[in-house]
Amino acid sequence: MLDRWSGTGVRAGTAVVNLSDCQNQSYITASGRTTRCNSTVNSKRPVNLDLSTIHFPITAIVSILHRISGVALFAGIAVLLWMLDASLASPESFLALRELLALPLSQAVLWLTLAALAYHAVAGVRHLIMDIGIGESLEGGQVGAKLVLFFALVAIVLAGVWIW
Repeated sequence: MLDRWSGTGVRAGTAVVNLSDCQNQSYITASGRTTRCNSTVNSKRPVNLDLSTIHFPITAIVSILHRISGVALFAGIAVLLWMLDASLASPESFLALRELLALPLSQAVLWLTLAALAYHAVAGVRHLIMDIGIGESLEGGQVGAKLVLFFALVAIVLAGVWIW
């Protein structure tokens, strides 16, 4: 039970809560304004999560990779637009870009950008297929996720062969 005067309280199975540490979480009821503190601490919860023990399903991995590839494309599109601008500006800048793209680091950046584009496109097609009602079940989602990984891997390898 919470003590109104000291600002502390104890509930069964929880640790002591200091109301001054609570964020002022309040709501308005018919009788007026009431403030509640939801900062109770469960003493049985883990202190540190061991992330190596968490195993994500294939659908979650594909979804996380889709988001990561979208973020990578945000930066990669800037690189591709710069290359397009440099290639069209003048014959001299085209030759300078061609020399730059002969360097392994430039080729790696281009390959990573194309890999993000390929993965994002394949995963996007999966979402479009799911939007028409195909592969919405658990089993269908898992098969679709495996197909995304397969086709994206093929596209990424082909992009690497094309660049190098």
